[in-house]
Amino acid sequence: MRFAFFLINFILLFQVFTDKRTFAQTDYRSFDDIFPNLQAQVKEAAFSNEGYMKSVKNSSYNSLAGSSGKLDSRIFSSIQQLKPAHYIESVTVIPGNPGQYTLLKAYNVLRKVRTLKGRLYPSHSRKENVPLFEDVTRIESAQKNNSVADPPFAVRIPSEETIFLRVKDINFGNSYYRADLYRDKQGIRYSLTNNKSITYFLIPVMKEESLIIQLYFEPIKEGILIYGLSGAAASDFVSSKADIPSAISKRLAVIVNWVKDGIQDKL
Repeated sequence: MRFAFFLINFILLFQVFTDKRTFAQTDYRSFDDIFPNLQAQVKEAAFSNEGYMKSVKNSSYNSLAGSSGKLDSRIFSSIQQLKPAHYIESVTVIPGNPGQYTLLKAYNVLRKVRTLKGRLYPSHSRKENVPLFEDVTRIESAQKNNSVADPPFAVRIPSEETIFLRVKDINFGNSYYRADLYRDKQGIRYSLTNNKSITYFLIPVMKEESLIIQLYFEPIKEGILIYGLSGAAASDFVSSKADIPSAISKRLAVIVNWVKDGIQDKL
């Protein structure tokens, strides 16, 4: 019995050690390495508490990720395939020492989806801060909507992972998403897509897989980078009746701040 207990602990420790060696970063890129020749005001905003965010109505928009060539090209290309009418881009840096904020910490925040519940945003129509997502839970699969518990703390990051979410949205009611996570040597790419149509009072607003929110996390010399890029394909009729860029901006901002607070242990 003692030997079995010792063996299990040895295997767990070995996995942690192997994971750290496999993905350890001794050479951190700087912010300027990733975004060379960036306008000074954009960089200044990225390092501020609010971060940088830009909303663009342009189907041929060339994002910072697409133009710099220093980030995973799939961040931009996967959204570009939608040919969205709107792009929302954000850049946020949590200042700190190299290695102070780890990818493992970011990963563990992303998998604790229930902590996204109740996150506030300023509602202009209600003139107060209200919870954007009234409930958030993992579900079993795209076909089975049974709630499942958030997993325990992870000691390693998988190379790929997919989870399914049910979100009770203050505007759109129950909405369903697929979250895909991809790990590489420098960072984590997190892709959130609606895997069912999003409706407003039974009226379809965005068809299945017509909304993509991409997040990218990378420890850098100045702390940790959180880059976001979102795109949505909505009909002209829907766009004329609803402020789609505002709706996406709010959701991207809430999600970025949720992960930011989690990385900084504010949750």
